[in-house]
Amino acid sequence: MTSRILGLDCGSSSVKAGIVRGGKIVGKIARGSYPSHFDGPKAEVDPNDLLKAIKSAVGDLGPAAKKVDAIGLSVMSPAWIAMDHAGKPLTRIVTHQDRRSIQIARDLEDRIGMKRFLRIAGNRPFPGGISITTLAWFQKYHPQIIRKADLIGHLNTFLHRQLTGQRVIDPSNASFTGLYETIKQGTWSRELCGAVRISTDKLPDIFESNQIAGNVTPQAATRFGLKQGMPVMAGMVDTSAALMLFGARVGELLNVSGSTDVLSLCTDRPRPHPKLLTRAVGIGRLWLSVGTLAAAGSAITWARSQFFRDLSDSQYYALLAKLAAERSPQSVTFDPYLAGERTSIEQKYASFNNLTLAATREDMLRAIVDALAQASAARLELLKSRGVKIRSTVFTSGGAARALHKVLYRDWPGHWKFRSEQEASLRGLSKLQIGARRF
Repeated sequence: MTSRILGLDCGSSSVKAGIVRGGKIVGKIARGSYPSHFDGPKAEVDPNDLLKAIKSAVGDLGPAAKKVDAIGLSVMSPAWIAMDHAGKPLTRIVTHQDRRSIQIARDLEDRIGMKRFLRIAGNRPFPGGISITTLAWFQKYHPQIIRKADLIGHLNTFLHRQLTGQRVIDPSNASFTGLYETIKQGTWSRELCGAVRISTDKLPDIFESNQIAGNVTPQAATRFGLKQGMPVMAGMVDTSAALMLFGARVGELLNVSGSTDVLSLCTDRPRPHPKLLTRAVGIGRLWLSVGTLAAAGSAITWARSQFFRDLSDSQYYALLAKLAAERSPQSVTFDPYLAGERTSIEQKYASFNNLTLAATREDMLRAIVDALAQASAARLELLKSRGVKIRSTVFTSGGAARALHKVLYRDWPGHWKFRSEQEASLRGLSKLQIGARRF
């Protein structure tokens, strides 16, 4: 019989909870929200706010939340946090949007070398986006926190500590720490851990994403409205969970479009590249090569709020589609870095070029559309260069998938089919075959 999973899908501003089975949502989706806090280059979530949101969402599901076979976790990544011996947070959750560690990242890459980082970790030490840089920042500026820390990990590490009391991370999240042997899917790299003076004793144990890594404790059952002893799988990065819904086969392309646009290629032969993110899927000998547009849906939303507040939703998106269909040369251009670039150590900024008094707001929106379309096509070509035969059907999901469809795929060469599914990260958790216990 197909397992019933209580899925918890935690993003940068909300958690979605739902009972999922066989790729479908059984009943309703319950949501709990929390803010991301931005202070200069810092981007953080208060862990207590996140836990309150989980409690609220689980409570909204009612008694059904206790009648499942296991809990599955889908999480944003990286979402770095340090905890004491009791699991109490010593820091906020530092998200992938954080850029406080730019100089730290430069220093790390200078000492270890870009090629060496790629060979071991699969990624360059992107500030905030690969959390070794966040760890090294705290090691330098708040060493007392790192000395006091008993456990350092990502969001699923923190959730397991709260729910099961165990020390847990999965390969997909471990890949974005910059401390893990991603290309081998091995263990923690002694060389990279040594570079930031962190003992592996402070790092979690690595479980495959579907393995039962702990059971809900009596305290957690009371706190969150769960059933004591309920098994909890290790969890995985949200994009991996979405891929599960579609089968996770070599050559599959998954495009998750939201504020950030993420294009992922599933492969069994990881070939890191300085402009791509490389990580384990979380189950088996599979990896994802990932290209991101840090501001995609958010760029379109920003343009509306700044230039087109007088238009209704239907009018604005009709205009967007019209401009996307036009291919005439334009003098106004746009550098699409409103949220920086996730695969750059140096902070990038957006800008319009060739503006004159004759430029209109439509010219500016057209420039944004052209920039996103061109960046999306360039990303596809980079993924093609990884030596994997790409399947012709592209799986899409995310809140901005429909709005951005005509933009993101406009300049893709060849013929493609698109299959769109909503709530893929939550529904994909139901496709996990619950693995054996390993504790």
